[in-house]
Amino acid sequence: MTVDSLRGKVGVVTGGASGIGRALAEVFAREGAKIVVADLDEPGMDDAVAAIRARGGEALAVRTDVSDLGAVQALADRAFGAFGRVHVLCNNAGVGVWGGLETMTHRDWQWVLGVNLWGVIHGLEAFLPRMIAQREPGHVVNTASMAGLIASKGLGVYNTAKYAVVGLSETLAKDLKPYNIGVSVLCPMGVTTRIEQSDRNRPAALRNETPGKAEPPELMGRYLAPEAVAEMVLGAIRANELYVITHDEGLEPLRRRFERMEQAIRARKS
Repeated sequence: MTVDSLRGKVGVVTGGASGIGRALAEVFAREGAKIVVADLDEPGMDDAVAAIRARGGEALAVRTDVSDLGAVQALADRAFGAFGRVHVLCNNAGVGVWGGLETMTHRDWQWVLGVNLWGVIHGLEAFLPRMIAQREPGHVVNTASMAGLIASKGLGVYNTAKYAVVGLSETLAKDLKPYNIGVSVLCPMGVTTRIEQSDRNRPAALRNETPGKAEPPELMGRYLAPEAVAEMVLGAIRANELYVITHDEGLEPLRRRFERMEQAIRARKS
């Protein structure tokens, strides 16, 4: 095990004001960790921190735009300045847009990749050197999606970012093994979060002049509560598991995907 107990440890959660991020912050705090909640939603962050403190935990809110490297470096400065260490880094902030790739604008690409992919990269750039220098067990959790394993119609920009996060995480797990820092990549299907209202935090400079009319695609399977997903992540950290695939419903599409790959290889040999 890499981090078998969170008691006395420090966790940083981006996108921590609501949804999966808030659930992660609360579960980690319950387990005895000190928490840094990062988000653009200041009222949500303040509420999350107040809830943790009301239960006797230690928590700090830091307004952070994860698409901005300087902002994430400032987040790292605040976290290490307040608590001296960071043991668990959750690169969780995420946004979504919907519609066919042929309808996507450059601003759509900039916004979604800026948060969902560059936000993860910035987290690694800002935190990993110090986490490695601590010479203590640690863990990185990167939030991807089942959309990072199975391509879905109408989610092309989101798919692109999440596929990249999966590949990044798979490589990172190998690269960080010598430092006793584990890696998990979270790949949920439907979760009851506010991602369908992502536009509430979209920067004015990246808004489309004509708003898109596409509706979010219907997801197969159940919708899980963020708290259930957070418990799965906690278990993955303790067991140092790479993949956190939350829904059994994902097994069949994954199997079909890899069967198609196998068939493509065998077809060349026949």
